[in-house]
Amino acid sequence: MSELQTLPAVATLDYTPEVARATAALAARVRGVIPPLEWQLHAPYIAAIGEWKRRRNAVVLAHNYQTPEIFHGVADYTGDSLALAQFGASTEAEVIVLAGVHFMAETAKILSPDKTVLIPDARAGCSLAASITAADIRLLRQRYPGVPVVSYVNTSAEVKAESDICCTSANAVAVVESLGVPRVIFLPDEYLGRYVAEQTAVEVILWRGHCEVHERFTAAELREFRAGHAGIQILAHPECPPEVLAEADFVGSTAAMIRHVGESHPRRVVMVTECSMSDNVAVEFPDVEFVRPCALCPHMKRITLPKILHALQAMEQRVEVESETAARARRALERMLAVGRREQRQRWETAQ
Repeated sequence: MSELQTLPAVATLDYTPEVARATAALAARVRGVIPPLEWQLHAPYIAAIGEWKRRRNAVVLAHNYQTPEIFHGVADYTGDSLALAQFGASTEAEVIVLAGVHFMAETAKILSPDKTVLIPDARAGCSLAASITAADIRLLRQRYPGVPVVSYVNTSAEVKAESDICCTSANAVAVVESLGVPRVIFLPDEYLGRYVAEQTAVEVILWRGHCEVHERFTAAELREFRAGHAGIQILAHPECPPEVLAEADFVGSTAAMIRHVGESHPRRVVMVTECSMSDNVAVEFPDVEFVRPCALCPHMKRITLPKILHALQAMEQRVEVESETAARARRALERMLAVGRREQRQRWETAQ
């Protein structure tokens, strides 16, 4: 059956007065990023998805890079990839629809093995996850015997299963230093690995994986932002090249960027990352001017409202992870989470 045949007929999803009333408050909230005429296309799907979530006892988890109609319109929880998986594990919902890319849905399934995890488009991949395989890690272990492998969460379940511990962009330095070893293998993101290496005495052995969105940014672009927008604050994701990070005022994960905007409240800001994130954060901070870098993730954009609706109606595409692989990958994730718990405990003890 073709993709077009599987999607719900648009004729059955009209912008009726009932839909307008049901979505009026949300329409007003996102008016700055979704024009009223465009909203009329999204609102029937948003209303229908809400109804199907109730029927299926389902939640929609949306990554920070999803478009505003998904991020603000239908998501029950938003955040970075690990936060989504953790929320999925804590919810009482029976069904998780992951509005993100495939490795995120796998991670959600690993942490929620008894729940049904759906991804609206199974083709939503990731250049980082595709850049490394389990076989590559086995070869690295032969080349560097005894050196632990730290894998970014932006990897497949099979890669996580071959790793000693996982990390996020936010906790990568803490994870590397928690191992108490002189050197580690860090994969797959070369630029994140270089950023980590600058902040620790641990030797970091790198892999040449890159995010196809973040690797396109240049230092010259950031200088153009400064020249064209007086007083602008530049926030960059550590998956960007080193010369880009050197030009930024702040470097951090997507969650850290959002937190920084809330705490510093800059008059004008550019987030050097996937551009939908600026639209999503702008809804929360309407008095901050967001300069949008035009960098779209083609994989994230495979996820749409019609596909989310179809996922709930047809209960597909289901994400499964082989049990042994899931158990080994879960161990690497749990080791990372244990590092976070130790850090929290240490901060609490210091504060007493």
